[in-house]
Amino acid sequence: MRTADGSIVLGLHRSSHARDLLEAAADLGITHLDTASNYLRHRSHEVLKTTAGDLLPKFSVSTKVGYFPDGHSLDPARLRSAVEQTLKDLGREPDLVFLHNPEHSASGAETLAKACAALADAARVGLCRSWGVSTWDPRPLMDFDVPRPDVLMVRAGLLVGGDVLEATEVLATQWRPSQLWGMSPFGGSTTQDVWKRFDPGVFLRRPATPTVTQAAFRSSYDLPQVDAVAVGTDNVDHLRELTEALAYEVDDKMVQEYRQLLKARQLP
Repeated sequence: MRTADGSIVLGLHRSSHARDLLEAAADLGITHLDTASNYLRHRSHEVLKTTAGDLLPKFSVSTKVGYFPDGHSLDPARLRSAVEQTLKDLGREPDLVFLHNPEHSASGAETLAKACAALADAARVGLCRSWGVSTWDPRPLMDFDVPRPDVLMVRAGLLVGGDVLEATEVLATQWRPSQLWGMSPFGGSTTQDVWKRFDPGVFLRRPATPTVTQAAFRSSYDLPQVDAVAVGTDNVDHLRELTEALAYEVDDKMVQEYRQLLKARQLP
């Protein structure tokens, strides 16, 4: 089975960037890779260029800037320099550059706005094709205005708290990104005890016989509603299992009931 373009993004966080995985992703119809300047001990871009080689033109590539060997920074000049270095290390312009977890350094609206403007300008002059914001915790960013990003990336899935889901939706309404992407659909690992204690298949329309992993992954597209989900793995069989999960349909009623339960837990 081949995926719809862009619906699965192969994330390279904690990945070895192995050639066989990239070949399998291409064969499965996955057309997007997501990495960051600090992945693989700040060597992801160089290693990806070397291992992917002739495969790289088959993918659109998104990356992230903001983490440096000496820490996190939203300094516009450093961000611009990081985008320029990304182009050199990849040997091509990245299709999308995210501002990486700006909540780690954003001390005010002006700081964030200037950082976003630096990436927007990098896209304008052709250092990258588009730009966005990737945030692990959108709550500190809700009151800030920024230039309209092309993509907003947020946590998605059944393990995301109700307050984070609400903050994501507020931010998406405020910033109006062209696309909303999800990440970390399993909360870090498919082997956590939580996935042994309940069946996420209840969130899919019947009849359906998904694995626990497939059900959790497919549900993540609706918590919140996203256009694509970035997921990391070095296991080709796991990647194939995820592509097959897209054949299932989410039960909207069950998702709504779950959202209501999350909201009720937040009430005093």
